[in-house]
Amino acid sequence: MGEIAEGSGVVVVRPCRRDEVATILELWRNAGAPPSVTDDSAGLNRLLDRDPQCLLVAEVDGEVGGTVIAGFDGWRGHMYRLAVLPAHRRRGIARRLVVEAERRLQRVGAVRVGAVVITANPEAVGFWSAAGYRLDGTMRRFIKDF
Repeated sequence: MGEIAEGSGVVVVRPCRRDEVATILELWRNAGAPPSVTDDSAGLNRLLDRDPQCLLVAEVDGEVGGTVIAGFDGWRGHMYRLAVLPAHRRRGIARRLVVEAERRLQRVGAVRVGAVVITANPEAVGFWSAAGYRLDGTMRRFIKDF
C-alpha cells in the first residue's frame, strides 16, 4: 500500500495478515485502547472474513506498530481502532494510517467517512481535528452488546 521513512526506519501500511490477529489484540492493549466486546480473536477473524482489506497495519521496521479499521457498509465509510504503540507516536504513523484508510474507502465508493473517537481523550480529539474531521454534535452513538 504505502511506504514512508520514519526516523530510523521504514513504515509500510498494508492489510493485516491472519497470523497477526494476536499481535493486533496485544497492540491495542499496549496502546491503551479501551477493550470492547469484539476485541478477541474470533471477532477479528470475522472482520477479516467479511473484508480482508479493512484492517490496516503500520509495519515499522518489520513489526506492527499501529492499526486502523476502515470499513465500508455500502453507504458510508467508518474508521475504528486507530492505535499506535507509544514508542512510535508523534512520527506521522497515525496520519499515514488515516490517509491510506481514506484512499481505501474512496476506492470502494465512500463519499463520507466517520471516525469513532473517544472524546475523553484530548490527544485523539486533537488528532482527528487536525486531520480535517469535525465533531458532529447533532448525533450520539447508541450501542447494544449481544
